[in-house]
Amino acid sequence: MFIDLHIHELNYSKDSYLALEEIVTIAKKHGLGAVCITDHDSMGLKQYAAEYSKKIGFPIFVGIEYYSLEGDILAFGIDHYPEKRIHAQEFIDMVHEQGGVVISAHPFRHNRRGLEENLDTLKGVDAIEILNGSTMPDATMKAVQYARKYGFAVTGGSDCHYPHKVGVCATYFPNEVRTEEELIQAIKNHECKPAFHQDHSYYVWDIDKLIYY
Repeated sequence: MFIDLHIHELNYSKDSYLALEEIVTIAKKHGLGAVCITDHDSMGLKQYAAEYSKKIGFPIFVGIEYYSLEGDILAFGIDHYPEKRIHAQEFIDMVHEQGGVVISAHPFRHNRRGLEENLDTLKGVDAIEILNGSTMPDATMKAVQYARKYGFAVTGGSDCHYPHKVGVCATYFPNEVRTEEELIQAIKNHECKPAFHQDHSYYVWDIDKLIYY
């Protein structure tokens, strides 16, 4: 099963041009089994997304892309989050207290929005985003090095704001993920791998062997 873990929707991410209905339509066309909405510092879409997900029978998980003082962090499984920027460690601890999971988003992207070398000292990072639809290859390979060094779970996400980007990168889950609880547990258990979409198919990346299949 493939899920795009990093998507921005226009109602709460003002730099996005994607409505939820369009996101789902494109996701289904690409063969995704679910999508995750991770708006900038907001979970305002959560109630509507839950209602729409139930109506159409397609899993939609609403997390957040939180801009900590050290960089962007994706989080799932939380009900509340800080209104102001706080340190990454404080946010990570807050997420875990709620039973959630955190993913370091585009950790080495050149816009200085990733956690970068802070990953050397932060405690409790559950996963690291290896494949991101707007990140250059050198930043991707540095993320791979960190994942292998510290044993992080690895994910992929499009980080899309435009229709043509939906699902360009995703995460492969060997088992069905139908609930947020199953999503969180799969990431905690490292039952996930980054993937990318090409020629109407998804290819999974095994970073230990550095091969695609």
